[in-house]
Amino acid sequence: MAMPISCSAFRRAALVLALVAGGMPAFAQDSASQSTGQSATQIANSQPAGEVVLIPNRVIYPGETIELAALKQVTLIAGKHKPDAVATRSEELQGKIAKRTLLPGRYIPSAAIREAWLVEQGAAVQVFFAAGGLTITATAVTLQPGSAGDFIKVRNSDSGKILSGTVMADGTVQVGAS
Repeated sequence: MAMPISCSAFRRAALVLALVAGGMPAFAQDSASQSTGQSATQIANSQPAGEVVLIPNRVIYPGETIELAALKQVTLIAGKHKPDAVATRSEELQGKIAKRTLLPGRYIPSAAIREAWLVEQGAAVQVFFAAGGLTITATAVTLQPGSAGDFIKVRNSDSGKILSGTVMADGTVQVGAS
């Protein structure tokens, strides 16, 4: 004979499933307003200050640029700390690109965001080689996208030779001796 599941056991099981399926939620209280009707000042006076973090307030899809309007500032509940390797400051998030779906109310893992591409795959770029006083420039086509500082492969437009180089801040690619 099956025993009925108690309400607390059911809630516990549902929480475990939600954590496993959707990642770790941000245990936080909204910085702007509280559901209990207390003002932010009353709550701040009644408990120690928690960490302030940014979490999505809507679904952010892969490839989408993260804007501050899509984020919500929350204060973590006293005694709770954010996990390591999560982006929580506006400087870490503004203008970055989501690599995977970011869900509302969840922390944003640092591995789930990337810099915007400076050069797109298939774009024509200037490639240069510099050694001492010698500088050689050529036109090439990128074989992969990249941000400033990324090591990418390019194909020389004239010779067809594939070269590897570093994307520079101005969108050119610096190649080394091969």
